[in-house]
Amino acid sequence: MRGQGEQLRREILAAVNHLLVEWGSAEKLTMRAVAREVGVAAPSIYLHFPDKAALVWAALSDKYDDLVASMARADEATDDTDPREPLRAQTHAYCRFALTNPGHYRLMFEVPQPTVEIARISEHPAHGVSASLRAGFRRCRQSGYALSLPVEQAAQTLWAGLHGMVTLHHSLFHDESTENLTLQLADGLLDSLVASTPGTSPPFRSAPPETAASRHIRAILAGNTDRQGGDSLAHAPGGASHRPTGR
Repeated sequence: MRGQGEQLRREILAAVNHLLVEWGSAEKLTMRAVAREVGVAAPSIYLHFPDKAALVWAALSDKYDDLVASMARADEATDDTDPREPLRAQTHAYCRFALTNPGHYRLMFEVPQPTVEIARISEHPAHGVSASLRAGFRRCRQSGYALSLPVEQAAQTLWAGLHGMVTLHHSLFHDESTENLTLQLADGLLDSLVASTPGTSPPFRSAPPETAASRHIRAILAGNTDRQGGDSLAHAPGGASHRPTGR
């Protein structure tokens, strides 16, 4: 029945999602505000969620689950003896999820969420993302591929870099025209964290004179585009062509 049990819980979570989208953050979100949105008394909310953090995390948990599931599917679908490739597939899945689900991604990672004590961070539903990346780096290390950073730091560095790439995309571009470049940059970041060949001595060599990503960036900076080749120039907010002039 409405207002009871699991049905009430679903209505509460739907209300939280609606308010987060409307307000753009969890700052104004309160138990009373959610109760008003649902049409119940505030104590009814506390029967299901002890505080605002638990409420917001539960509302967004299905979105984090979708992201982690897409990363897992990409990892498992990679039929390659090179352990870097399943990890690479995970990074591509992360980027594609963010680019094709911008609304969900903003709620998950760009909307400020309630501040909690550090001991509770491991309970956040995003923990599956870092866990999946750590597992990928561990497989690389166990297969003899040297890492440029410890596993935990490598995973966090990769995650932060991927997030920065897709957040820039959301800020500057209105379509998926930079997907190829985003994936190329993700590859470059991963290749800086895992050695290209197995061995006891980390064979991290000096950077090559150019890569597909560096050529792509150079073309964008020069205002040269090739939609057939995937180097399409996206548009800045407002519809004007985004043509940076800095070199």
